[in-house]
Amino acid sequence: MLRKTGCRILISLLALVTLAFAQSSVPKGYLGRWDLTLKSAGREYPTWLELTEKDGKVSAQMTGRWGNARPLPKAEFSNGQLTFVSPKEEEDSKADLVFTGTLKGETLSGTLNGPDGSTWSFTGKRAPSLKRTREPQWGRPVPLFNGKDLAGWAMTDPNAKTPWKVVDGALVSPGHGPEIINDQKFMDFKLHVEFKCDENSNSGVYLRGRYEVQVETNSIQEPPSHHMGGVYGFIAAVPENREANVWHTYDITLVGRTITVVQDGKTVIDRQEIPGITGGALDSHEESPGPIYLQGSEDGHVYYRSIVITPAKS
Repeated sequence: MLRKTGCRILISLLALVTLAFAQSSVPKGYLGRWDLTLKSAGREYPTWLELTEKDGKVSAQMTGRWGNARPLPKAEFSNGQLTFVSPKEEEDSKADLVFTGTLKGETLSGTLNGPDGSTWSFTGKRAPSLKRTREPQWGRPVPLFNGKDLAGWAMTDPNAKTPWKVVDGALVSPGHGPEIINDQKFMDFKLHVEFKCDENSNSGVYLRGRYEVQVETNSIQEPPSHHMGGVYGFIAAVPENREANVWHTYDITLVGRTITVVQDGKTVIDRQEIPGITGGALDSHEESPGPIYLQGSEDGHVYYRSIVITPAKS
């Protein structure tokens, strides 16, 4: 009798363990990288999610509406539904944002409690690999800045009290002002940028409007990928050169997801893969061409005097 009872208890415990494992495990179709779009009543926000699994445990990292990719404290699959949580401290919200969604066909979709207290929705599609089968053939260089005015550029707030300006042939970031976006779109390209940072200043060059190459002299306390030359939140530049009040150059090559950054003639990122978008991206449509945009919402002033792009031939 005691032996039979012990066996029944053991079987029950094994069943519970099996159930817990099944509920923490996630179907393979959910795993991988996702380009998400959050939808509130008034606007859309591009975001990015990566789901991985090891030993039956799901892990997630996410790029939110701003900032960099970061691990999430909770991600699980239970009762046919994926749940992941973004902490309130990261979201400027009174409560954690709890995402719940399901995969139907090729679309991951669901809802979340928005930071404004209303229910938001989200949709996602699998992030494209963007792998290229051949080396690009390059076209002719295209100057994006004429050194005289803002022709070809548009600020995200054209009525801003602190706008972008052209001073002595340089395009000057306003400091806590709007971003500025070029009106042309490109897929694969080589980009030459000349820039100078004041002390304690911060800007960035967004490639395709989605991936930020950091420009700064005020983020030494941040992780290395937040420093000068890094792809924000993903890839650190080695070696670093963060000297203020001198002119620097970037020569950036972006082919698919593969980026090379040469700063002042030295390769600081060599053909590395960008996993996903940076917070503040214009959209999450990684399969599409996008513009060059310059960040103006951070501290201080950064000066840009030459911005020339050489697109790949289609």
